[in-house]
Amino acid sequence: MTSFQLSGIDPQPLRPLFDLDPARLAAHGAVRVVASSDHGFPCRISLRDADQGEELLLLPYWHQPAASPYRACGPIFMRRQAVAARLAVDEVPPYVATRLISLRAYNHGDRIAAAEVLEGKAVAAWLHDRLGDRDIAYVHLHNARYGCYSCRADRAA
Repeated sequence: MTSFQLSGIDPQPLRPLFDLDPARLAAHGAVRVVASSDHGFPCRISLRDADQGEELLLLPYWHQPAASPYRACGPIFMRRQAVAARLAVDEVPPYVATRLISLRAYNHGDRIAAAEVLEGKAVAAWLHDRLGDRDIAYVHLHNARYGCYSCRADRAA
């Protein structure tokens, strides 16, 4: 069984966006939002849902920047006070476990080699299996209903 590590996005290059006014945010394709509930505003940095009343940015993010036919950008939420997630090996946080997840396993050429849609509670078993295949380089998780990028899975060191 191959262990995995989930990771969120590095917040450092995105933090300055919080200092922009609405017009300058719009020039980046971003908007400021306030979470209207404790579920439905998943932060891609901390890998947890924002609390009701928390400030976030909704912005485009190149989650697959590779020079490949699968190059892709999509919307993400980022909490103002987000700290990068530090998850344990093989940990699937509620942020993933409570959602329908689309998994996209990429090969070393950054092309999709396997894909599946599963309930979040089944994600760990799928990752153990797929990352056991040395032809798989990494896996992207997406929220299946909206298609938004969620996080990345790599083999644990």
